[in-house]
Amino acid sequence: MEFSYHSLQEIVEMAENRGMRLSDLVLMEQANVLECSQKDVLDRMSEQYAVMKNAELRGQEKDVKSTSGLTGGDAYKIKKAMEENRTLSGPFLAGALMRATAISEYNAAMGKIVAAPTAGSCGILPAALITMEEEKGVSEEDCVRALLTASAVGMVIANNASIAGAEGGCQAECGAASAMAAAAIVELSGGTPTQCAHAVAIALKNIMGLVCDPVAGLVEIPCVKRNSSGVANAIVAAELVLCGVKSAIPVDEVIEAMAEVGNKMDVSLKETAEGGLANTTTAKLLCRKVFACKERD
Repeated sequence: MEFSYHSLQEIVEMAENRGMRLSDLVLMEQANVLECSQKDVLDRMSEQYAVMKNAELRGQEKDVKSTSGLTGGDAYKIKKAMEENRTLSGPFLAGALMRATAISEYNAAMGKIVAAPTAGSCGILPAALITMEEEKGVSEEDCVRALLTASAVGMVIANNASIAGAEGGCQAECGAASAMAAAAIVELSGGTPTQCAHAVAIALKNIMGLVCDPVAGLVEIPCVKRNSSGVANAIVAAELVLCGVKSAIPVDEVIEAMAEVGNKMDVSLKETAEGGLANTTTAKLLCRKVFACKERD
């Protein structure tokens, strides 16, 4: 069995026709392509999930700080608020926000993370999976399998649009990660492949047009907080779909639109640190403080 990662709808239909989850279909395909057993594929994904979990735990520590000093410690603050029952949303959403922040801050502090699909968006997918395991009692094995579903989504987006902020803006990084996480949450909640596709479409539509404007050129501000909003967006998309809501625009068309928006985006808004938040007065001051660089005109 072979298929290309150029149409998510094609993969969905193949899974639906076989009565399989997306992860089952992708597992079969990957074992075939890599010429190994399905167990070997799952073992590799399990290793990735273990790295994600370690990053989440290390990122929660109080003394986590980036080399620049711009970020770090926010995950710890959210964790303390949860422990003291001060959050508005409860342990599921607050926990997801905390985990996404923790992993993103750990990345900024030069910790070992899994690019999912990029370093700048590394906290979104792991936060979704770990929260499903910790708060909803989903098994670790199913979370590992859900990584395959998320990976398929990321491959299709990469082939038809982009997962790079320098090419498509943050919609390509946090947007893709959010879509991947939405599909994973839906599958882990018992949703169908078709519902996974609707969640991907909704997640991407919600974040379409998001620019990449890193302050001082670092993957810290506003990247860390966008990881938090990215996992929240994934949860919103999954929740809507599991309630029966559908995307009016088919998923492959949404991805095409995402590519069009990215291509039309000005270069100053694509990871150059020349526009958006990076061009604000405060951002310029932070840049000088960290790098002693000259203020841009």
